[in-house]
Amino acid sequence: MKNIIFIAPPSAGKGTYARILSETYKIPHISMGSMLRQAAKRPDELGTYLQEAMAHAELIQDEIVYQVLKERLKEKDCKKGYILDGFPRTKNQAEEYEKILKELKKELGVVFVIDIDKETLVSRVTGRRTCENCGAIYNLNIEASLPKNSSICDNCGKELIQRQDDNLETFEARYQTYLEEEKALIAFYKKKKVLYHLNGNLAKEKVIKKMETILMEKGKKNDNDQK
Repeated sequence: MKNIIFIAPPSAGKGTYARILSETYKIPHISMGSMLRQAAKRPDELGTYLQEAMAHAELIQDEIVYQVLKERLKEKDCKKGYILDGFPRTKNQAEEYEKILKELKKELGVVFVIDIDKETLVSRVTGRRTCENCGAIYNLNIEASLPKNSSICDNCGKELIQRQDDNLETFEARYQTYLEEEKALIAFYKKKKVLYHLNGNLAKEKVIKKMETILMEKGKKNDNDQK
């Protein structure tokens, strides 16, 4: 069973890494934001609450997040493992997640921390451009991610835009929140000996290779423990 958690600052690429591992191991990539947006479509009281909260940009109650997550982890595609993207964000959430795992008889698995310098993150955020039509993402500050034309998508020829939240002010606020929360969260998982630090400044392929090596070694250890 491969259960994976990512701890990373904004724009560190955890969504990209999660998608790659999801494809490699055929396990679901559970993005908390996407999961809650999907739950908001439900024709019940929970769906109505989520719709209203999201429409007014209100913070979703932790109890609701736990309820939706627990229901998602019960689904068949999570039997062999899953990847959590965007949860837990705090020590309190991590403790509640432990209760959910115990109730569902699931393993904690592996926690990957992506360490990356702030200057690189700023470059990624301020240079990012997105195609509203096909969803392709480019970066004007990274040579390997440059579009042929700075304002046109290579794939479909539509205009590239800079998202409203891809600015320095928004990044600084999200980054400071991350710094305030991650110390306690990292310490929590370090004590459980499931924490692995990765150098996010390296090429994406090297980071993925390191993740795969850790998961393979972890799997072998679990197999030996069960013999």
